[in-house]
Amino acid sequence: MRKTNRFAVIISITTFLIISGYSLYKFIRYDQIDGAGVFFGFLALAYVFNSLTWGDLDGKKDKDELEEHIDTQSSKISYYVLMILAAAVLFISDGVSNLSDIDNFPLLIVVGLTLVVQPITAFIYSRSYK
Repeated sequence: MRKTNRFAVIISITTFLIISGYSLYKFIRYDQIDGAGVFFGFLALAYVFNSLTWGDLDGKKDKDELEEHIDTQSSKISYYVLMILAAAVLFISDGVSNLSDIDNFPLLIVVGLTLVVQPITAFIYSRSYK
């Protein structure tokens, strides 16, 4: 089913370690969190898992039925996990349990969007089959 490209795995892991190491160094040495380091660290981590799963940095191009099923199911599950994590970050970062007390409106909008993106996408996608 999958043939791992060692070069892709090595490059993606090395990139992740360099970015994470540099961000950790800046945090320990200068006591500051680098937003770009966090973002690109997550991006590099995504490439690590892509290369481990499909053996390619960009993901497998031609997938068989089992790989398509894995991709579809993981997309559905990850959507709901992301929705829960976004809500958890919102409530933990603001330290409130009441929606009326939330001050972080951009994050509140993101959490709200997580609730409507999948239904809107399903509606638009279903219209193409009617």
